[in-house]
Amino acid sequence: MPFVDIQSRAVAYRDTGPKSAPAVLLAHLLGMTQAVWDEVISALAGRFRLITWDLPGHGASATAAGALSADDLAAEAVALLDALNIERAHFVGTSIGGVVGQALLRRAPQRLGRVALTNTGAVIGQPDLWHQRAARVRDEGLAAMAPELVDRWFGPIFKTAHPASVSGWQTQLGRCDDESYARLCELLAEADFRGNLNGVDRCVNLLTGADDGATPPDTLSTLAHELPDSQQSVLDGVGHVPAVEAPERFVAWLGDALSAGSTRAPASYDDGLAIRKSVLGAEHVERASNNTTTLDAPFQDMITRLAWGELWGNTDLTRPERSMITLAVLAALGRDGELELHLETAKRIGLSEAQLRQTLMHVAIYAGVPAANHAFKLAKKHAWGQPIGERDTNA
Repeated sequence: MPFVDIQSRAVAYRDTGPKSAPAVLLAHLLGMTQAVWDEVISALAGRFRLITWDLPGHGASATAAGALSADDLAAEAVALLDALNIERAHFVGTSIGGVVGQALLRRAPQRLGRVALTNTGAVIGQPDLWHQRAARVRDEGLAAMAPELVDRWFGPIFKTAHPASVSGWQTQLGRCDDESYARLCELLAEADFRGNLNGVDRCVNLLTGADDGATPPDTLSTLAHELPDSQQSVLDGVGHVPAVEAPERFVAWLGDALSAGSTRAPASYDDGLAIRKSVLGAEHVERASNNTTTLDAPFQDMITRLAWGELWGNTDLTRPERSMITLAVLAALGRDGELELHLETAKRIGLSEAQLRQTLMHVAIYAGVPAANHAFKLAKKHAWGQPIGERDTNA
């Protein structure tokens, strides 16, 4: 497991999926670890670059060094993106992870793409109860309190069907650092975003479980009122942890929430620019921008929003799949300049030699051998393939 140093603390994280795919940062619940996202990662890793991390004193991350605030956790999230050279990412957060998302919406909205918050609220619970829990944790320890706390996480359907999972998460909770957990309880006692999200100008997708006793649907509805451009959904038969209790339904909802076509507002220029840079390379995009004049500025704006924001930003297809389609079309039409650019792009986003070969074989069958032959020559010019004599004969 990799670690990154953030303010002299070792923070454990995972970075899964193609580096060129849209980045998604996921924040877990209080008392759990980034393992809560395991089934989500398995389902979405081909479509997204998924980054998860352990909160202070959770999983493999170092303990909290002092008092914590929602802004502190948001700063940690931004520092992780910086360490991975990610300019902009979609965000998913559950429970306290949703509190982190609200802090990011307020403090660093320019770093966020689409936002999906689950089982959370503008304010969660009552301050005195959080302070009482913090005191009990310091006095009794999480291992002793784990059965009581985990019982609140899951709905009755999951607890009946998966007793081993419930027991396993009790064990995991008991391994968290007591003091870090207590400080996060005190953070939740102070976190109150009511009246503080007025400037949020994007659609935020909200989800909760009908059987969530920790943050019931009414709590999420209060948050929805703070975010006028939000979409709220409820999963029947699910408690506080939809990624664990109903992973297939959760993944279906999340895939829609993160897809370009699912939001009511069209993709922005900034969305398209970020995607264009990640696919074509920042240097190429900078050169194109520097060469823009009053004549073609509206055209550049249009293709950035539509071609890159709307089309390449849609996650129904992976970026290698979109690359294969683009290469086939350009080769069939004989658009050499764009074809050479996208042959270089294909390497950047991880297209394999076999995938390129099959793409051009399709061109040969459906668009003509001369077009494919010319495309193969251009591909070899850009260092695709290797001489037959240099192949590994044992391969």
